[in-house]
Amino acid sequence: MIANILMVLVALLHVYFMFLEMVAWDKPLGLKTFRLTQEFASASKALAMNQGLYNGFLVAGLVWGLWLGDAGFAIKAFFLGCVIVAGIFGALTVSRKILYVQAAPALLALLALIYL
Repeated sequence: MIANILMVLVALLHVYFMFLEMVAWDKPLGLKTFRLTQEFASASKALAMNQGLYNGFLVAGLVWGLWLGDAGFAIKAFFLGCVIVAGIFGALTVSRKILYVQAAPALLALLALIYL
């Protein structure tokens, strides 16, 4: 139950990330969140939308695993692992904050999935 709640939170975070990257990237919310200039946001909008789409795939995988219940253990573990790897990569290449916002919640969910 705890693992599923944490997974839902991770999925909701990624829905928000997807929204930020696919819809709000070049809008005031996106500019403020990612500390972008309007010029850079406009030039990189297609790249951000692509990144947002990948976040949507992570959401789809997490929801799929949740929908399968106990039978979805491997799927849940795989997609949580993907989120953790993406968070670590983002922390190393973009901002350390990503480690705490993206990877840490997924790691907690994965540990709960395995041990609780």
